[in-house]
Amino acid sequence: MSKKLTLALAGNPNSGKTTAFNAITGARQHVGNYPGITVDKKQGTAYVDGREVHVIDLPGTYSLTAYTMEEVVARSVVADERPDMVVDVVNAGALERNLYLAVQLMEMGAPLTLALNMMDEAKKQGMRIDAQKLSSLLGVPVVETVARTGEGVDELMLKAVSTADAKAGKPWEPLAISYGPDLDPVIEEMVALINKEQFLTDRYPARWVAIKYLENDEEMQRIGRPFGAVASELESRAAEVAEHLDATLKTYPEAVIADYRYGYISSILRQGVVSRLDSMQERLAFSDKLDQLLTHRMFGPLIMLGILFLIYQITFTIGEIPMGWLESLFGWLNETVSAAMPDGMLKSLVVSGIIDGVGGVMGFVPLIMFMFLQIAFLEDSGYMARIAYMLDRVFRYFGLHGCSVMPFIVSGGIAGGCAVPGVMASRTLRSPKEKLATLLTAPFMACGAKLPVFLLVVGVFFADNEASVMFMLTLAGWISALLVAKLLRSTVIKGEATPFVMELPPYRVPTFRGLLIHTWERTWQYIKKAGTVILAISILLWLAMTFPKLSVEQIAPFDTQRAAVTAQMEEAKAAGQEDLAGFEERLADIDNVQSEEALRNSVAGRMGIAIEPVTKWAGFEWRTNIALVGGFAAKEVIVSTLGTAYSLGEVDAEEAQPLADRIANDPHWTPANGVALLLFVLLYAPCFVTVVAIKQESGSWGWAIFSTVFNTAFALLVATAVYQIGSL
Repeated sequence: MSKKLTLALAGNPNSGKTTAFNAITGARQHVGNYPGITVDKKQGTAYVDGREVHVIDLPGTYSLTAYTMEEVVARSVVADERPDMVVDVVNAGALERNLYLAVQLMEMGAPLTLALNMMDEAKKQGMRIDAQKLSSLLGVPVVETVARTGEGVDELMLKAVSTADAKAGKPWEPLAISYGPDLDPVIEEMVALINKEQFLTDRYPARWVAIKYLENDEEMQRIGRPFGAVASELESRAAEVAEHLDATLKTYPEAVIADYRYGYISSILRQGVVSRLDSMQERLAFSDKLDQLLTHRMFGPLIMLGILFLIYQITFTIGEIPMGWLESLFGWLNETVSAAMPDGMLKSLVVSGIIDGVGGVMGFVPLIMFMFLQIAFLEDSGYMARIAYMLDRVFRYFGLHGCSVMPFIVSGGIAGGCAVPGVMASRTLRSPKEKLATLLTAPFMACGAKLPVFLLVVGVFFADNEASVMFMLTLAGWISALLVAKLLRSTVIKGEATPFVMELPPYRVPTFRGLLIHTWERTWQYIKKAGTVILAISILLWLAMTFPKLSVEQIAPFDTQRAAVTAQMEEAKAAGQEDLAGFEERLADIDNVQSEEALRNSVAGRMGIAIEPVTKWAGFEWRTNIALVGGFAAKEVIVSTLGTAYSLGEVDAEEAQPLADRIANDPHWTPANGVALLLFVLLYAPCFVTVVAIKQESGSWGWAIFSTVFNTAFALLVATAVYQIGSL
């Protein structure tokens, strides 16, 4: 067969699924979103013996029951897109738990191939797995792999493709498991009703639908209710069974179903599929030994803080060199374009609006790239999960859940994240109130969009202690988030805490290829944002900072001053005076004053001046206000707006100055201003996209608006206190 195949990659979180996806597709992949929701849709292309295979990387899930959006997406793709093959990547070292998802895929009837991943780690733990026997007992192909090294990946793809070809055109064959005397008769009755009414049978097997109703699956109920009586009957029967189980066994259908599924898995594994070496059973696994130190109550947090500080130290030590190259490049570009283009609006747009605007953001790409590389290492190695584990005790005190740690980290708890996926990650929390507190405080983290501002200001005022200041900013974000969470959970979002359970994946040595792919994905997203969103906003802000222009009456005094100085300079020339630098400086000063007056007269200038009576207490003058208002759209815009504002407001006849030099030479700026600005940018309103994400996750514009107003007021209060104390 030669038709293009579609392969869906499934698996638990920490099973190595993403590593397998990278090994299968390499650079031939792209990231989007599933229609109407914010869950990432990663797709790629692989070639097996010249055959093109479309690979879909499903969100990592532990099951196909609709507890999270990821689980809904995973099963919807399998049910609706009907891939030719589903490859379930399982962690061989935790086979029983990982097979739970595989069993549900088999109950769905999906064509399945199992990838026994991380076999090297399983062997180190003393495990021996008979893949052939497992394949025979489950009735699906099983291939041993080590995705991080690529071992077995080619064999996996060959087996998956050949099996898909063999099953092409045949109906799916769902697995039927007995769920005991309490559920089996009810399931049969529900199946008969479903088949009779043809209820959702075009999407799911009838038995699968019945089981989902017994599991009280909210998504399945939502899909079924428009069908009327049959859906009501199924819900009624499920409720009756639930009451019966509660009355007789003090349990509920979901627990019974889970028990029987694990019983089915256990019965297979006990048939000689898994064995262990006695000598290895007596020894701690390598990961457990490391965790004795790295998650120690006293030493663990200290090591964690040291690692976070080291990230900044490495970033600034290595990244400053290529950052200097980029600054020089944009400086040269500014001078070249300025010299080549005639004076006028177009030149102002290109030089001030685009080059100085976008160039200010792009200049930080090397530093951000090095930071992303180190974060990818922590994620791929398994250490990031340890950070969540260690911080659980702290989070519970502040009214948050241990699972809140990951949204914080994703949002920029280790600088360089993004608040949008951080807010979305809060959906894994079961408690609505803990989820709300998490998504409202996650934007306090030092996300990648804030980094250009931090790097700019820190480089100007704290050049000798850049790593230390960046480290303290990160801690300030965490402390602020926890304090605000405590305030919210004690007032407007009161509620009981829920228990924390988390899987710690084994430590792994990340692959160089995987690190490069993860680093490039994030860096490219930053570059694309600078070249699209930031460019568009920079142009809009340039327009706001350029129009309306000064009237003829407003320009007249400057022309008069220039004419007077020019006349004096001509007289000096006639008198034989050779040193005319003083006259040229006076002319440049007049041009600077006129440019600044033009900026003040613009829409943006008037807005910045209008709010100056409030922001002056935090040390922000009107030019900074313009940038901060632009930051409501996207935080990177703050740097580009400052670049444009200072470019429009100053005229340097000799050469273009980097933005950092312009700020350093401005008498208004002091270290107190700098610290106040750093904290304000860290804490004030989330960017517009994050506000929309908060609305989607909370289900209310009220909480999204609350986040914008409260965060800005809180940030202004902190910045004002810091500036006033610092000015003393």
